[in-house]
Order: sequence, then structure tokens, then C-alpha cells
Amino acid sequence: MQKSTNLSEYRKSCQEALGDDFLREAMDKFATAYRANRVNAFADMHEKELIAEIAESKDAAIARLPELFEQFRAKAEAAGVKVHLARTAGEANEIIARIARDNGVKKIVKSKSMTAEETLLNHALEDEFEVVETDLGEWIIQLRHEGPSHMVMPAIHLSRHQVRDLFSEVTGQQQESDIQKLVKVARRELRRHYAEADMGISGANFAIAETGSIGLVTNEGNARLVTTLPRVHVALCGLDKLTPSIHDALRVLKALPRNATGQALTSYVTWITGANECATAEGGRKEMHVVFLDNGRSAMAEDPDFAQVLRCVRCGACANVCPVYRLVGGHKMGHIYIGAIGLILTYFFHGRDKARNLVQNCINCGACKEVCAAGIDLPRLIKEIHSRILDEDGHPTYSDLLGKLMKNRKLFHTLLRTAKLGQAPLKDGEGFLRHLPLMFFKEHNYRALPTIAEKPFRDMWKEIEPKLTGTKLRVGLFAGCVQDFVYPEQMAAAVKVMDHGKAHMDFPMEQSCCGLPLQMMGETAHAAEVAAQNVAALDPARYDYIVTLCASCASQLKHSYPRLLADDPAMSLKAKQFADKVIDFSSFVRDVLGIGADDFQNVAVTTKTAYHAPCHLCRGLGVVGTSQELISDSGLDYVKADEEDVCCGFGGTFSMKFPEESKELLNKKLDNVAKTGAKQLLTDCPGCVMQLRGGARRRGDDLQVRHIAEALAERLK
Repeated sequence: MQKSTNLSEYRKSCQEALGDDFLREAMDKFATAYRANRVNAFADMHEKELIAEIAESKDAAIARLPELFEQFRAKAEAAGVKVHLARTAGEANEIIARIARDNGVKKIVKSKSMTAEETLLNHALEDEFEVVETDLGEWIIQLRHEGPSHMVMPAIHLSRHQVRDLFSEVTGQQQESDIQKLVKVARRELRRHYAEADMGISGANFAIAETGSIGLVTNEGNARLVTTLPRVHVALCGLDKLTPSIHDALRVLKALPRNATGQALTSYVTWITGANECATAEGGRKEMHVVFLDNGRSAMAEDPDFAQVLRCVRCGACANVCPVYRLVGGHKMGHIYIGAIGLILTYFFHGRDKARNLVQNCINCGACKEVCAAGIDLPRLIKEIHSRILDEDGHPTYSDLLGKLMKNRKLFHTLLRTAKLGQAPLKDGEGFLRHLPLMFFKEHNYRALPTIAEKPFRDMWKEIEPKLTGTKLRVGLFAGCVQDFVYPEQMAAAVKVMDHGKAHMDFPMEQSCCGLPLQMMGETAHAAEVAAQNVAALDPARYDYIVTLCASCASQLKHSYPRLLADDPAMSLKAKQFADKVIDFSSFVRDVLGIGADDFQNVAVTTKTAYHAPCHLCRGLGVVGTSQELISDSGLDYVKADEEDVCCGFGGTFSMKFPEESKELLNKKLDNVAKTGAKQLLTDCPGCVMQLRGGARRRGDDLQVRHIAEALAERLK
């Protein structure tokens, strides 16, 4: 659980997790295996079509929650089940405690339920009843008095040696660290609790309205014992688990185990309709209750932006692929709910004081959105939560000032030009700062930072602007602030390549930063003002394409601008037209201009060249393989590094707020490149160049890091 009261405390807690070697090793192994297993599990089906169908059916159900609840209640009560609706977590706990008291319950066995974690059910019951978790992972963390560190694998943060010591203490006998023997110990210890328990508490993955049935998906079979042996069964589930039909549930079931653990099938699926026979119960029939938890879900269902959060099927995949979760684990990357969805749910279910620091620990790589079984736009919603929290708490002075500065293009650019003069004593002659300015701390010294360029691209433009005749396309160039003022040579190289393809280019001087840094800081209003400036500067009516060399800028221009300007009657249509014409450099060069092998020198280069796929290119824009094909077509010796598409750790303002995590991600990336033997590393994003080049420089790696445009320009005939 999150107890940090400010970002500094939260950072320190994350640093403690970074120092846990076992946690890091376990997370690495799991993350690597999961990626491969998930690909194999979905190999025989159309994953994206299935996700779209799930999203559509869940949205339809979310819009009918009151109706589905009444339908479920009527069917379930007809089958002998007592149905309850709890408005709050406390009310749900009280209902369950009352059921236990009314039935003379002394011992309760539980199967895994994230909803019960949400309500802190064990805390509410344990003073009055004996409560025993029966899922192996949940039992382990209950014995350790911890919360889960993963929604599906709650004890993933522990080693078998730690479990051995724990079981030795619990049983009073020295246990071995062999996993199978530890499982047998747990099975033996738990069996008697099943037999002695008066009440079983389960969750429910599905609540089928048409039949009044609940569905449970497990891997250990303990839920069947929990729901079968005791004379009283209580199922606790969120209203979002209501689904119209068994068909809808089975559709989700296709994706759930594949997304959760990379399994094609789960071990157990249990369907329960009505209070079934029970020899030990009075009258020979079990007493069954279903407690639905609202806890803000009904209000969320009516929110046009956040209703999609209720699509979540609790597979935990957003944590499985999150590079930050992989570093620090679920106890730091969540409160009760874990991973990207946890950052959002924490705000709604547990309050902004618990979410305030968490939402800033998102690197915005888009990996969670890519694998979400319900197609939830998690990165965007996390940014929106951050913005809401700032609106409620008040914006920090530095954040507000930066927003005001960046929306004033002339002032912002003047500051950058002034910084060029001020950096003179700090330059090392190779494009880096020798020493970090005092505003930075030593933890940022893991990468060398670049200097501001002598001449920004906007000042070079008139000198290098091609004078073409017979051109075939009108292109607006969007530089972004990094390539305009730090790496103008990347833009110059791109102009050479696109000139070769006979594009007619224009560089409007009124353009400014894309505004992504502002959105990452929660300054949505300022980001919208910057967006309006750029749409006005690059009027989409004047161009066939708007090309940018920055994948992050491209994703921001294409996906965020229409939303940011949706409520501006003067700009909303222009923003959509603008977004439609935005394209990344590599796709434009290969797919639109048709530049290929025949355009490059017919001399192969033996220097091995690796590629880093920027998050906002491969996931944000869905461009996969294009740049690698260009590299090979140009005659360079392309070699693929492990986890080529995993984040480099930059993430804009993320690397400033969480330098320790950024450093770890950077080193992992450079280590993977080093294993290939590559001497050159190319990418499609100036931010990634800054991170990777600065890191390689600081490590002393024999590696040249460049934008792909620079390499292609050199190889043209």
C-alpha cells in the first residue's frame, strides 16, 4: 500500500525496490517469458479483433449495469440466492460480517478476490472471525501481513527460500526450498481449514445476468473447495462483472488466461447457479449470497472518458509488460490494484492522496495499452488522472510556470537561444555538457546531456530549403523543440532524404513544442494552447503530409491534438484534419516516397547496426518493421537486439522525476545492444537519441547513436 506523503518519499521507496536483486531477477525472468508465452498463446487467433469485440461487449454491458443487476437479482433469487448491493467498501464488509454472524460462523476460507482486497475485507473480519486465504500466493502474503504485488500472482516478489523460511515458522518444522514440496506443505496445511470452515468467500470473474450465475477462473482449484465445502458461500464482486450472457463471458475467457499468464487455457472454470446441495447445511442446501460492490462504479459508468476503465478483466497484463513495474514490483507500482489499471483505480477507489505519486511513475511507453484485453487507453487516462489531481490540489509553481513559458513560443525560443550563450563554459567540444548545471542532482549523472546547438534548424532553413521543380507532394515539416534547437543536423539530414524523393517541403516558423511534456506534467490546459498554435502554424489545408522525425511528437500530434482541441469550435475540425496528415519520417520515406534499395549506394557497410524502436512509433503509431527495412535497404548490416521495442527509459519528464528507474532501463537497453556487437545504434526519436547517446557516452561504450535520417542521408546515391 502507498504510504508516501510526497514524491520524494515515494522515490525513496522505489529506490529500495531497485536495490532488491531477487525482485529484479524474478521480474526480469517473468517479463521475458511472458512476452514469448503470450505471443504463442494468441498465435492461432486474431488478437486485435478479439480485443475489439470484448471492448464493444463490455461497453454495451457498462451502459446497462442497473438493468443487468436487476435481471441478475431476479434470476439468482429465484434459484435461492440472496443478492445484496453495497454502495461502499465498508458497507460490503458489514454485509458479509452480518451474514457470518447470522449463521454462527467462526472460521472463513477465502479464494483470491481483488474486490475483497479493494474493500480490505480481511481487515474488517479478522478481529471477529478466523479468516484463511487458500490461494497459495494469497496465503503466503497473508502470513507475511502483506498486500499482493500482482493481481494474478500475488507473491511473485518472493523467492522460494523466503517461502521456505515462512513455512518453517508456520509449521514449526524445517522445510525444504523445493517448490513442489512447498506446495505440498501448503496443501496439507490448508486442507483442514476447508473441512473446518463454516463460510467460504469467493470473488467472481463473471456475473451472468440471463441466468443469475457466477463464473470463477482459477489455476489452483481452491475456489471450488471454498465454494463447495462450507455451508455458507458469499461471492463478492464489482458491478462491472455483470455481463448479459454466457456468450459474453466465454468471449472474455478466450483472452483472460492468454493475457494473464500466457496460457491458452486456465486450469479451472467454475460456474455456479443457485444455492446447491450441502450435506452439512440446515435443510441440506447451502446458503449462498452474492454481494455486488458499487464503490463509485455506477458514477464511473456514466463518465464518457472513464467508463472504459470498467472493461478491465483483471488479467494483470498491464503490469506484466510495464517496464517500471518490472523494476520496482507491485508494492511500489500500485496501492491495492497493480500496474497501469491500478494507477487509475487507486484514484477512484482509494483517493487522490494514494494516487498522487503513483500516476507520475508512468513512463508513457504504451506497452499496457498494446496488450490490454479490453482495449483500455490506459496511458491517456493516467495522464488525465494526473491532470485532475493537479486541478484539485493546485498546480505546483514550477509546473505552472513551465506551462506558461512553453505556450509563449517567442519567450520559450528566446530562453533556448539564451541558454546557448550561458552553456559556453560547460561545453566539452563534442556536443555534451562537461558538468551538469546545479539545478540537476548527482542522480542524473548517468547520462551525458547535449548542448544547445549553435544554430537552430529554423535559422538554417532558408539556407538548406530545396528549390525543386516538378515536385509531387507538399510537406509541412514539424521539428519539435529538441530537433529544432538541440539536434538540427537530424532535420537537415531528413531534408536531404526527402529532397531525394522530390517532396516539396515547408517549415513554418510559428510552430513550437508539441506539448507532450506539458501533458506528462498534468498541464493539460497549457498543452491545449500549444496544440492550437501548432495547428494554426501548419494549416493542414496547405499540405499533403505533415512529417516529423520525432515519434513522440508524431503520436502527440496525431492522437492527442483532436482530444485537446475537441471543445474548441474554431479548432476541433482543423485538429482532426491536421492529425490525419501527420506521419512519421520512416513511413513517409519508404511508404509514400517509395525510397528503397535502388536509392542507396551499392556498397554494403559491414558495421553492425542495431535499432531501437521508440515506444511512440511501434505502439503509439503502430509502425513496426518499417525502419528496420530501410536500414537493410540502405546497405547497413542490421542486427536485432533483444527487446528492441522496450522503452529506453527516457519518457520525457519521467527521466527527470525518476532518474534511478530511467538509468536502469537505459542500461538494460544498452546492454542488449552491446550483446549484438553493434557499433551503431539508430532510432526514430530525438528524445531516445538523447537518452541512448548520453548513456553510451557516460558508460564509455564504443557505440555511435544517431537518428535514422542521418544514416540514410549518408547512404543516398
